[in-house]
Amino acid sequence: MEYTLIATCAFGIEKILSNELKALGYDDLHVENGKVEFYGDEMDIAICNIHLRTAERVLIKLAEFKAESFEELFQGTKAVDFGKIIPVSGKMHVTGKSVRSKLYSVPDCQSIVKKAVVESMKRTYDREQFAETGAVFKIEIGLLKDLATLTLDTSGEGLHRRGYREHSGKAPLKETLAAALVLISGYDGNRPLIDPFCGSGTILIEAAMIAKNMAPNMERNFVCETWPNFPKDIFPQVREGARSQIKDIKFPITGYDIDTYVLSTAKMNAKKAGVFKHIYFLPSDYMKHRFTEKDVTIITNPPYGERLLEDEHVRMLMEKMGRDKAVHEDYEMFILTALEGFEKTFGKKAHKNRKLYNGRIQTYLYQYFAEKKKEADV
Repeated sequence: MEYTLIATCAFGIEKILSNELKALGYDDLHVENGKVEFYGDEMDIAICNIHLRTAERVLIKLAEFKAESFEELFQGTKAVDFGKIIPVSGKMHVTGKSVRSKLYSVPDCQSIVKKAVVESMKRTYDREQFAETGAVFKIEIGLLKDLATLTLDTSGEGLHRRGYREHSGKAPLKETLAAALVLISGYDGNRPLIDPFCGSGTILIEAAMIAKNMAPNMERNFVCETWPNFPKDIFPQVREGARSQIKDIKFPITGYDIDTYVLSTAKMNAKKAGVFKHIYFLPSDYMKHRFTEKDVTIITNPPYGERLLEDEHVRMLMEKMGRDKAVHEDYEMFILTALEGFEKTFGKKAHKNRKLYNGRIQTYLYQYFAEKKKEADV
């Protein structure tokens, strides 16, 4: 069965997500803030959940309609044949959000939608009550400028939950955002990669998975696998295909950090991700560090004032990073930071910068290319 699917993502990386979908063979993409819409069947649901690196969730779009009153919301929801979607024992879990809409009370909207879903189910099953003891079906009602969108979540836990990061540092970078930084950089494993502030290793682990062509979510489970009406053979097929595509890495990946405890955490995470043998984790004080490698890509989320260190110390670190770039013109640097006036501190205007959100913190990814390399269109 073909569905309208929605892959959601953090604001600022919609183009990266659409590039991922194109690489997987999808076209007719509709890109909006925080999401990309496309078409697919059950096999595509499995492919996208397992392979997409920057998506937060894969949703099935059930309906879209104008809802300026609770009655319109109720009738629009009730019109969906939920009996074809949810089995008689299914647990109906409704979440919601509302932005610039007349129906601004999210709890009330959730309650109305739940009642309407039950009414729709009554039509199919000819009964008044449902035990809801079976698989979970998470329905979201999203309201934006009075336009209601009903979706069904196929992922369960967010797709950033790869399963390898049981431990993290004080300011962890989400796996999906770390993967986006690597994809924006164009890194593909064909040159050395360094993160001088690697923390719990998320950027390096995601980079290693990209270089190895390792699907990020092939070792975890998804809520749609528990649905009685979802074909049981599809996810095993996609996982087997993903495992067969894994390749080796030719060039070293190295992470440095001043905190040895955090480095031990990074090593545990890399082992669980299956990429430990490809990454060197070494203790180093960046202020004393001297780079000797050639043709290196640096991707990093250095500490910034709001996060771990005082502002003055952070500026000293960034000044040194600027000096390192001036010495090593063949280096590429991709630096995610919220530091105000970063380019002035760094000492050079970035070739490109991109606004991204690290959680709720507005940051910028400053991109410095090797002098001999042309800018990539990402």
